[in-house]
Amino acid sequence: MNTHLQPMAAAKPAREVTFLDMIHTILVHWKMLILVPLAAGSLALGGTYLVTPRFTASAQITTPQNQNLASALLGNLGGAAGALAGGLTAGLKNPADQWIGLLKSRAIADALIERFDLKQRYGAQFMFEARESLAGASRISVGKDGLIDIEVEDTDPKLAADLANAYLEELQKLARQMALSDAAQRRSIFEGLLRKAKDDFTRAEQALRATGVNESLMKISPTAAMQGLAALKQSEIAAEVKLSVLRSALADSSPEVLQTKRELSGIRAQLAKLDQTSAAAAGDSDYSAKFRDFQYHSMLFELTAKQFELARIDEASGGAVVQVIDRASVPEWKSSPKRGVIALVTAVLSLFVCLTWLVFKAQLAATADDAATAEKLERIKALWRR
Repeated sequence: MNTHLQPMAAAKPAREVTFLDMIHTILVHWKMLILVPLAAGSLALGGTYLVTPRFTASAQITTPQNQNLASALLGNLGGAAGALAGGLTAGLKNPADQWIGLLKSRAIADALIERFDLKQRYGAQFMFEARESLAGASRISVGKDGLIDIEVEDTDPKLAADLANAYLEELQKLARQMALSDAAQRRSIFEGLLRKAKDDFTRAEQALRATGVNESLMKISPTAAMQGLAALKQSEIAAEVKLSVLRSALADSSPEVLQTKRELSGIRAQLAKLDQTSAAAAGDSDYSAKFRDFQYHSMLFELTAKQFELARIDEASGGAVVQVIDRASVPEWKSSPKRGVIALVTAVLSLFVCLTWLVFKAQLAATADDAATAEKLERIKALWRR
């Protein structure tokens, strides 16, 4: 019994590594902790001279400002129309994010790739590879001041500047195409509405003339009420135009479309209520009803004609203009590699590796007297030799 206990009693427990042990180990190997990081940092610094320097060109623009046609017109009408004008842009994304999305679009990327033959420069076989390389070399972001920054990096400083400026030019082309498409659609809608308003006005005028002129009945038809009714009708037209434009780009279940539908329903409810009130005030005589109809269609025709003219002007203007704050110039100094940063990071990492190795070595020495640990070390050494 005592014979079996003797080997266990002879085994020494593993000693823990203390703080003093670590200080002793560091003092013993202080040369390694200095020379190795210095050597690693020097090698990294020398290696940066073998890397081709890259240059970054930057341009800056502000968010293009263009006022929606319907918003511009309805904002001048006041009342319910003015309230609708505020709703025309409600729920839409941040304009800066929309323009950044355009700058990062495939349309602009493909235009730049074709224009500068970037497939050959980037060594890309397919277009998607060239797009990825261009996206990796480009940084497009918006700052806290709301300005959009465009940065392009390349080994050729002139090409970097040309690419950054080409982003601005291609953005302007794309914005004009989109604006023309949208303006043409709105102009076509207002053209149809104007034709209908003109026909209705002509019929109302003919019907009024058939009844004869009565000055006393003309006085009982309140012009202010007719103006309010016509302005509210214009709000309905603007909401219908907005709904048509949104449906061409968004699904019927989108929040913008649903919000516009609710606005349109509210306007139509106000129209029905105001129409009933005007009919009760004007009386049920044949002349007063026709006079009220004539006044209404006269104002509606006039306002629709103004909207149509504004739509034509908006189509001819070519949409928003990209407002350039700073065009990209040829960079005079490289942006990478950052030699000092690389050398410092490499030196710090090598110091960390050396400290880790010393801790491991001290722990190994502390457990060397343990029989089980010694046996495991011998096995590891044997496996390593194999």
